[in-house]
Amino acid sequence: MLTYPDINPVAISLGPVAIHWYGLMYLLAFVAAWWLGRRRIARLDPAWGKEQISELVFYAAIGVIVGGRLGYVLFYDFAAIMAEPVRVLKLWEGGMSFHGGVLGVMVALWLFSRRFQKHFFDVADFVVPLIPIGLGLGRLGNFINNELWGRITEAPWGMVFPGAGPLPRHPSQLYEFLLEGVVLFIALWWYTAKPRPRMAASGWFLVGYGVFRFIVECFREPDLHLGFILFDWMTLGQLLTLPLILFGIILLVLAYRNHPQPSSPLRQA
Repeated sequence: MLTYPDINPVAISLGPVAIHWYGLMYLLAFVAAWWLGRRRIARLDPAWGKEQISELVFYAAIGVIVGGRLGYVLFYDFAAIMAEPVRVLKLWEGGMSFHGGVLGVMVALWLFSRRFQKHFFDVADFVVPLIPIGLGLGRLGNFINNELWGRITEAPWGMVFPGAGPLPRHPSQLYEFLLEGVVLFIALWWYTAKPRPRMAASGWFLVGYGVFRFIVECFREPDLHLGFILFDWMTLGQLLTLPLILFGIILLVLAYRNHPQPSSPLRQA
């Protein structure tokens, strides 16, 4: 059995101002996406203005924060938020929905593509290899926040989380960090190193994330106020993930049927 490190969720305290690790993870994710995006521009299409990367990251950041928070409120904690609406603003306490974040980012990318007259999926295909960095760092934030821990286990790497009872549990946050963060990033970065059909990168991202999330949910403790949603084993996270996998498969079929030849990921619409 491993010992939970019990890191203080507050990274820096400056008088009444407290900077939380959870928020720093998101900030680091946006900085990493900006840096990696500039590297991709230099390698794939130097004519695409580097200043647009900053705007793209800004659009995506707003989409992630607004969509992720609203998605969490609607899908996971609606009653509690309605009872205490101010909790919507307490991002440092955790509570972000990936599925809501996807919808928020889709709206943000649509607005960005309209402004700069680019095809939506050319922009999306450029962005998706950058997303796993944020997903992985977000799961580290969950681990530090001592939230979203896994189910009880006898595995030698089980951990006793404060507030989760005396029995060791799967560190499911670290499973998600590894699969949704590290593995998915490496796979997508490698896949997009060469020009691919339009929509293909977006499709692989949705399929890859969906499969990894579905698997990890088998080890993650369901939300106490929700429990299992279907068949006494399926969680809400798994249920919401199924449409992502299906949509990803549809994008892949369309990508290779309509655009069998590789295309520039940043061409004009």
